Amino acid sequence: MAEAIAFDIAVELITKLSSFAVSQIGLWWNVKDDLDDLGTTVSTIKAVILDAEEKSMTNNLITVWLEALKDALYDADDLLDDFSTETLRKDLMGGKKLMKEVRLFFSSSNQFAYGLKIGRKIKAIKARLASIESKANTFGFMVRDRPLETSFMTKKRQQTHSFVPKDKIIGRDNDKATLQKLVLEFESEENVYIIPIVGFGGLGKTALAQFVYSDEMVKTHFELMIWVCVSDVFDVKLIVENIIESATGQAPDQHLKMEQLQIQLREKIGGKKYLLVLDDIWNEERENWVSLKELLIGGAEGSRIIVTTRSFKVAKITSKCQPYVLKGLSDFDAWSLFKEIPFEQIYADSTDSAFVEIGQQILERGSFSHKDDSKYIILQRNRKGVAIMNLLEYLKTKVIFYLHLSYDHLPAHLKHCFACCRLYPKDYEIDVQTLVQFWVAQGFVKQSNGTQSLHEIGFGYFKELAERSFFQEVKERHLIMTCKMHDLMHDLAEFIAGKESGIVVSNSSASEVDEKCRHISINDDSLIPLFKGKKLRTFTIPLSIHKLKHLRYLDLSCNGGEILPKSICKIQNLQALKLDECYLLEELPKKIENLVNLTHLTCSECKSLTHMPSGIGKLTSLEELSMFVVDRDGSPDGADLSELSGLNNLRGQLRITNLRFVKNVKEKFKTPILKGKQHLGSLILEWNGDNDDDDNKLLEDLQPHPNLEELCIDGWGGDAKFPSWLSLLTNVVFINIWGPNKFKYLPSVAQLPCLQNLTIRDCSELEYMDDNSPKGSQGEPESFFPLLKYLHLKNCRNMKSWWRTTKPIDDDSNENDTTVVGTSTMAFPCLSSLWIENCPLTSMPLYPSVDDNLTLENTSSRPFKQTIKMKMNAKTPSSSTSSFPLSKLKSFQVKNMEDLDTPMLDEYLQHLTSLKRLTINGCTKVDLEGMQWEPLKNLSYLVIDNIPKLVSLPLGLQHLVELKTLKIHSCSGLRSLFPVFQHLTSLEEFSIRVCEELELSAPKFQIFQDHTSLRSLFLTKLHLWNFPNLTSLPDEMRCLTNLQLLKMRRVPQLVERCRKDIGADWHKIAHIPHITCYQWLIRFVNSGFSCNFSFKYHSSWMLTVEILFN
Repeated sequence: MAEAIAFDIAVELITKLSSFAVSQIGLWWNVKDDLDDLGTTVSTIKAVILDAEEKSMTNNLITVWLEALKDALYDADDLLDDFSTETLRKDLMGGKKLMKEVRLFFSSSNQFAYGLKIGRKIKAIKARLASIESKANTFGFMVRDRPLETSFMTKKRQQTHSFVPKDKIIGRDNDKATLQKLVLEFESEENVYIIPIVGFGGLGKTALAQFVYSDEMVKTHFELMIWVCVSDVFDVKLIVENIIESATGQAPDQHLKMEQLQIQLREKIGGKKYLLVLDDIWNEERENWVSLKELLIGGAEGSRIIVTTRSFKVAKITSKCQPYVLKGLSDFDAWSLFKEIPFEQIYADSTDSAFVEIGQQILERGSFSHKDDSKYIILQRNRKGVAIMNLLEYLKTKVIFYLHLSYDHLPAHLKHCFACCRLYPKDYEIDVQTLVQFWVAQGFVKQSNGTQSLHEIGFGYFKELAERSFFQEVKERHLIMTCKMHDLMHDLAEFIAGKESGIVVSNSSASEVDEKCRHISINDDSLIPLFKGKKLRTFTIPLSIHKLKHLRYLDLSCNGGEILPKSICKIQNLQALKLDECYLLEELPKKIENLVNLTHLTCSECKSLTHMPSGIGKLTSLEELSMFVVDRDGSPDGADLSELSGLNNLRGQLRITNLRFVKNVKEKFKTPILKGKQHLGSLILEWNGDNDDDDNKLLEDLQPHPNLEELCIDGWGGDAKFPSWLSLLTNVVFINIWGPNKFKYLPSVAQLPCLQNLTIRDCSELEYMDDNSPKGSQGEPESFFPLLKYLHLKNCRNMKSWWRTTKPIDDDSNENDTTVVGTSTMAFPCLSSLWIENCPLTSMPLYPSVDDNLTLENTSSRPFKQTIKMKMNAKTPSSSTSSFPLSKLKSFQVKNMEDLDTPMLDEYLQHLTSLKRLTINGCTKVDLEGMQWEPLKNLSYLVIDNIPKLVSLPLGLQHLVELKTLKIHSCSGLRSLFPVFQHLTSLEEFSIRVCEELELSAPKFQIFQDHTSLRSLFLTKLHLWNFPNLTSLPDEMRCLTNLQLLKMRRVPQLVERCRKDIGADWHKIAHIPHITCYQWLIRFVNSGFSCNFSFKYHSSWMLTVEILFN
């Protein structure tokens, strides 16, 4: 990694050495001339670094020279860090303390001694660099200020071709079928449809393209078949020449100009249906691609271009369609491919134990690809004649070669960022925000202008690396983004990082850590004394850290200490301090204000933290403060809430807890606390208990900036008036308001243009959501909750209407009257998920567009009925293209709806034709008798729970041919099970429990009445719970050959009968891999305690204990 880093460090050094601050300190300590000489030396060396980088690819001595240079530059940078930190620390001090330190600092003895010490250090570094500079002369480097061409040019990949033997492609049949469908059948609006295939190097993109290209059906489908390997140089003229040569079998005249070539090309492909494969494209410049594409669009309708690339950015440039993302082979296919390797010197027996062990080691390193370099692998023999080898390391080296091509294409700043990812363990789910914080702390993120923060720029770096396939499994949940790195990519990062970073997991790895190591991750405190690393810039374990003065990133998360070492505050270069999930941590160091370079301080889930240290408000560089704990005792060492007012660079999420302890609000807050934080994304305000009269003024004073995207207010106990600023948050996406509280209504949020997620829960005094009348709150339809997708209302037991109305509405009112309170046109325009629980809402906006989930629990059925009966028209807001409301709904849960009966439910379910999941729970008037189930043919998950009127399973269940899960629970009136199993051919899981009236003795075990068709079932899971009278299992159990799991709970008479090998019923269930029988229930009524022992039989036999607290 030296060649990638040295140039950037040199540039950074020159910038620092020329700064006014360093110049002034040089004058104070009488070392200015030495610093100037150092700058000159670094500038001279910098001029040849780029040439050295190019030549290091073929000269190992130059690589060693670059390593020595990088280390010396790092040491010089460390020294300058001391200068800048001292300057910044003094700038932050004030008053008499500063004057005292200045007098002491500038006393003749101190200035002289310190100046000599610093001077010696500068001269030592300058001498090292001078020696390195003299050695550079022996290599004959050229002076350059930019790369002539990127270093990957020295590692050119071999030209690919279209031919591949069919038997050489293993495990890509499904990929081929999908891609071939796109090539042959997909209807495109464009004559020439472009299909990108994306994946990291060596995965098999070219092989898949070859597989499709060589197919006879494909060959007969197209008039022209063209294959061109583009590789790293995207020269349009050269590509056109290669296309002509592939199409005609003859290379064009080399002296032809571009004008003549484009005429030949368009004549050749014009009006013809062609297939063109452009293999291995690296170009990310849109203009270059457009200039080529314009020459290719003259093909006939149905023409196709397949593009293979490692970069999602290339895929976006070349095509409007989603790229085909190639994954690794399955374990089975990878092993099949490995067994096909033609090893030299010996015959490799795929049944040989040593061969199998070696192969499994290789496959565990990552998904095996199509590469067939195995003819170079040499297996040797040990004394026992068993094959042993250097195969693992060889294949690792070959794969790294292919992946290194991707790394070589990266700009220098991304190379630093990628290489440091080796600090994460393999298969680790990486928090992207934490990763970017690390890059910023190390100085890898450069700010070219003031319009973007370093964090925003760093996120751009991550996005670019992800687009180039260096990261995978990128996920975004809420405001949290995570990713993973493939094991082979991790190997590449480890290879590149070399001795500069490492993970310490054992005594041996600790002792191998080089003194020059700059970044380290340690998983065990006891290993710390075993290594030397005074130059560390990254460290993740707390001991002996006070000497690590150049440390920039310190992660002490998940540690069990109650306090932190005071010496942490001496690490003044520290930029990121992470203390997440330190559950016992009670306080932060008192002198934390000395960490003048700190930009990130995270302490999420530090639940024992009692206060924030006084002076934290002086850390004006802070960009992240995950939690601020209000001091409950008002101690002098605790920070006042007002200290937050100056931290206006905060970004991300800020959680303020213990707000109930804030006193004297009216006198205390002279300036806004949160209103100036324009970069803050998420704000969580927690009262954590009982409140007092200051709460009303406090919440008003906590008004955030309008840029806020997420707001959570938990436990505010103010009076009936909610602060009006809620309706001013024009950028807010998430609003969560949790009780207990006293307010009776909210300011209108219906017009918030970005609001997508609204949750109101445990607000027992809340009577309505909008103080306006329905017509007054509606406005234009497009302005009524224009983007709201998720609405959750829970435990608001006083809320009967959405609007403040003078006329109450009863459930007995005409349920067909959709004009009540003006709701005939009042509806959420794009609501996707609605959850109403324990809220007696009889009047609210309707929700015809809900398509993801609808949950109605202990609430009025009136709005649901009105929604179902809406007359859909062009003006009615709905995402559905159908004429029926809720026709796209996928999941419906109805629970404790006392006014809902079977005919109503049957009528309304007829419209839910897209339903996949249905739960009917606690509806006392429902018996399911006579219901029509045919419209629910897409249903895959059905739960019938606590339906006391249910006597037998509905005959119509036989129409649910897609049903995979059926659960029948707590149906006290159920007496028989209709034999529907032979029709539920897709059923995989069946659960029945707590149905006391159900007779399940073996002769009447009606589940399996028609056992002749049981073998065709795909049932894999069966649950039987609370059947004390079940004396034996039926013989038909043996017919359920696909059954993988049998769970029986509280079936006392089956415990002995199902014992492994010796039980009377064991032969009926011996084929089932996993069997669990819970029994021996012991209840202690007076103590409210019960204990339930269970046995687990068969392949994983064990005794478990179930403990229930009643």
